[in-house]
Formats: sequence, structure tokens, C-alpha cells
Amino acid sequence: MDAVMNWFGTPVGSAVVKVLVVGNVVPLLVSFLVWLERRVAAWIQDRTGPNRVGPFGLLQSFADLLKFIFKEDVLPGHVNKPMYLLAPALAVIPPLVALAVIPFADRMMIADLDTGVLAVFAFSSIGVYALALGGWASNSKYALIGGVRASAQLISYELVLGLAALGVFMITGSLRLHDVVTDQANGLLIDGTLRDGFLPKFFDWNIWKQPLGALLFFIAALAETNRAPFDLPEAESELAAGYHTEYSSMKFALFFLGEYAAMVAISGLFTTLYLGGWTLFGAENLFAGTPALQTAWQIAIFTGKVVFLLFTIIWIRWTVPRFRYDQLMDLGWKRMLPISIGWLVFTALATWAYAQHVR
Repeated sequence: MDAVMNWFGTPVGSAVVKVLVVGNVVPLLVSFLVWLERRVAAWIQDRTGPNRVGPFGLLQSFADLLKFIFKEDVLPGHVNKPMYLLAPALAVIPPLVALAVIPFADRMMIADLDTGVLAVFAFSSIGVYALALGGWASNSKYALIGGVRASAQLISYELVLGLAALGVFMITGSLRLHDVVTDQANGLLIDGTLRDGFLPKFFDWNIWKQPLGALLFFIAALAETNRAPFDLPEAESELAAGYHTEYSSMKFALFFLGEYAAMVAISGLFTTLYLGGWTLFGAENLFAGTPALQTAWQIAIFTGKVVFLLFTIIWIRWTVPRFRYDQLMDLGWKRMLPISIGWLVFTALATWAYAQHVR
């Protein structure tokens, strides 16, 4: 037993524990998210929503999962089988891997990479292959159009997403996500030196230092996760379902698991970049004398911010009507991309001027 406990204390053992925790918590959070979406939709539309299976309908998502498990798994004869089966897996894996480098607390992250944000963007960009492959491999016109739409949309808004986030790293002076959170708790980080007291604690979050960047990032994040009003790849009114039209049973469910996991990942990244991560104006150190309790408290702070963002994303879906496709591309290329480039130049000049002033 002692040998086992000592192994868990090693870097490899600790990483295994964190992987198991995240790998089990995320599906539970996704099931809660499905329930939350249905309840919020019902609230906005003055309906009841799921309320029969379990208290307040909380077990409805698990009932739906059982339904998907026992439904007939149809494999159409006209599909490209290897690519058709690969697409749902590619939809789920990238957001789960991206979560590995997002810090949930000061001592809670699976991989603390010096270039953590690059890993997040690299893994999240793989998600476009899932939608494109699903549409192409289905050998269906509706699915193919959905896959092509998804490819164009995700590539377009990925540029805005990356440019918007660059301003944060200019201010922080590091690509390490842990440094981004620490910077928001302690002031600006210039040349590796913390400048405490630059702003009152409330304004240390990057959402106040980068308001336009945060807005651009959030809008691009909606497009990256195919959420309304950017859900053109699966527009039911004209595409029947889009890239997953030919999928059924658990393969169909995996696409939605991937979408909701991507929502969790992008909300976690937004929280890290703009909302102070696990920090809360000094309250994150409330249990500093007890490391385990402090970590749990910081995870609770982080989770609360993520849930708030998820609620906002759901609220937007059931409030804002869907764009036309030409409007979507016009917004991305002709509006948001030039604005994000201009904001990046402004941030670079402002950061340079502040660094000169400090010196």
C-alpha cells in the first residue's frame, strides 16, 4: 500500500490521477450541461422542460444516454467506412486533450506547458477534421454541404480567436496559462517581473484590460463551437442536420458530446485568459493553510465562472436568431478580422509604452 501511495506522489502517478479525474468529471459536466440547456430553453420559451426523471429532471440526460446505447447502430452501405467511423472520435478527443493544459487551480493541471495556449489551439483546430470527414464520408449531399460549411466557418473564426488571444499574452509576457492567471492576481507581468498594484484587484482581470479582445474572443468561440447564431453546419431548416445526418446511435451522440465538451474547454480557456482563472480578488487563498482544501476551493471558483459562461452561451442560443451564411462569413472576414488586427496593434503599442514607462 505504501508503494502504491508513493507512486501516486510521483509526477507520473499524479498525472494519472488528474487524467482520471478530468476524464470522469467532464462527461458528468456534459450531462449536466445538456440538462441545463433544456431547462434554460424551457424557461426562455415559458415551458416546463425535463422534470420527470429524477429530482428536477436531473437524470434525464442519463436516460437519454441509455436510449442512445440501445438504439440500433445503423451503418449505411454508401459511406466511406473508415473515415465515417473516425469522425465521431475526432469530435470528442480534441476538446478533452485541450483541457489537459488548462489550469483548474494552482496545483491542479494535467500538463503545465510553457506554450500551453499553442497546445490548446493546436488540438482545438483538429476538430474541423471531424466535421469535414463526417460530411464527406457520409456520401450525402446534405452532410457534405454541412461539412464544407463547417470547414469554412471554423477556419475563418480560428484566425479571430487566435488574434484576440494574442493581446493577453502581450500583456502577460508568457504563453504559459498558469502565468496568465498569476498575472491577473498580481498585476501586469513585464519582462518576467510582477508589477503589483498597477490596478485595483477588481480590474486586474484581463477582461478589463482587453475588453474588445474578450468580446472578439467570445464571439469567435461561439462560431468555433458551432453554437447559435453560428450553427450553420447543422442548420436543420435547410440541411436536415448537416454533417451528422447519416449518423445514428452512439456515433450520433459522440458528435454532441464533442460539441458540449468543446463548450466546456472554450469556457475554461476564456475563464483562464480573461476572468482570472481560479482567482477571486484574493479569496482564492482563503484556505491557504490546508493545500487540499485550498485546491478544492480554487476548483470551485473556476467551475463557477465556467458554469456562468456556459449559461450565457445557452442563453444566446435561445435568444439570437441564426445568421445567413453570407452574413456569417461577412462578419468574420470583413468585420471581426480587421478589428482584431487593429486591436492587436493597439495592444502592442500600449504594452510597449507601459514597459518604457516602467523602465
